[in-house]
Amino acid sequence: MNETAAGKKSPKELGLRYGIFLVGLFINSLGVSLITKANLGTSPISSIPYVLSLEFPWSMGVFTILFNLLLVFFQLLLLRRKFKPEYWLQIPVAVLFGWFIDLTMLLLDWMNPQGYLLEVVSLLMGCAVLGFGVYLEVLADVVMLPGESFVRSIVFTWHTDFGITKIIFDASMTVIAGVLSLVFFHGLQGVREGTIAAALLVGFIARLLGRWLGFLPGKLYPSVRSKSPSEAKGDFWCIAIQRQYGCGGREIGKQLADKLGWNYYDSDLIRIAAGTTGLPEELVEEKEEGLTGSLLFDLLHSMEGYGGQKTSPQDQIFQAEAQAIREFAARGNCVIVGRCGDFVLRDHENCLRVFLHGAPGIRAERLTKTEGLSLQQAEEKLHREDRRRGEHYRYYTHNVWGLASNYHLTVDTGLGLDFARQEILAALKQKQSQAKGS
Repeated sequence: MNETAAGKKSPKELGLRYGIFLVGLFINSLGVSLITKANLGTSPISSIPYVLSLEFPWSMGVFTILFNLLLVFFQLLLLRRKFKPEYWLQIPVAVLFGWFIDLTMLLLDWMNPQGYLLEVVSLLMGCAVLGFGVYLEVLADVVMLPGESFVRSIVFTWHTDFGITKIIFDASMTVIAGVLSLVFFHGLQGVREGTIAAALLVGFIARLLGRWLGFLPGKLYPSVRSKSPSEAKGDFWCIAIQRQYGCGGREIGKQLADKLGWNYYDSDLIRIAAGTTGLPEELVEEKEEGLTGSLLFDLLHSMEGYGGQKTSPQDQIFQAEAQAIREFAARGNCVIVGRCGDFVLRDHENCLRVFLHGAPGIRAERLTKTEGLSLQQAEEKLHREDRRRGEHYRYYTHNVWGLASNYHLTVDTGLGLDFARQEILAALKQKQSQAKGS
């Protein structure tokens, strides 16, 4: 197979991308039609065309085309000279999307769920299908639908956050559709609880698929393939340390690196991630292990996959730090603290994976000395920081933080930092001995 240079797309790859996009567009329309047929309201972006189709003789697909063309016109007004030539592709996409909606509505003409339970099941099926279609659209990365492109234009023009702007846009479409419904029918038609459910679930599902199937772009597209340094060959060794808060993990890691004469990486990764992502170092430090609940995070950032950004700031930071960790491990002997380094280097044969833990009381007492906190403040901070780290680790690795089977060694630092260091050095010596004998 002919490999393309990194970042360059061959005609074959472009054909594949557009093929995936067209499949995704059809699945999008099928999802919209399934949600509409559930009779609990349609998706936010389709709510205005659907309400208009109930009042006027034109179909939902025709109104979808007209509505999307109007959004393209608004983009022209917003962007003016910054409206790129490829944005005109939204016009044939809008026409095709509207035609697909009419086709799928016709194919589902038999569908008429009776009873609220069946309506809810149909709605959830539609959300899942639409979420998959959205994922394929993002995976293709060639053309955006006018709705998302319009939001992107607002973001570019007024420098707003994409996720928040998308939520406001969807809410506005829903409100306008609701007002039209009240004017036309003196009640709500086409805008119900299903509209809210679709707004919350579709992006959430698409984001989950993006994480679970994150390997697909590298498998499908030569332009995004790169040789991974995570399976470094040679005599370089690495100690990857994960730790509960207040265990003295940084102190232990730094002293190990000094004793071994190895490189030490911890806060350095913040600077590197900032340089790679273009985000301020303060934001990287705030966001890098800042998940307070993966479900809430997914819901709030479910639309970050659009808008040319493709990933949320947290995802960008994790990817940048993971890449830096792989490069460090391939470059020389090192000790790496935190940042899911044990998971990132799970395929690195010469990596010793360590987890440090301790009794909450001992850790809290240590924080009262090192950070000048009261005992109550220290206990509260321990609980908060451990929860943050655990959520972050589970979100990006799908593994349990601190699970012994994920590590070569777990050590209770309550037995003493010197004891922990000696145990790690002994484990490293044993692993190096085994490597020489194999």
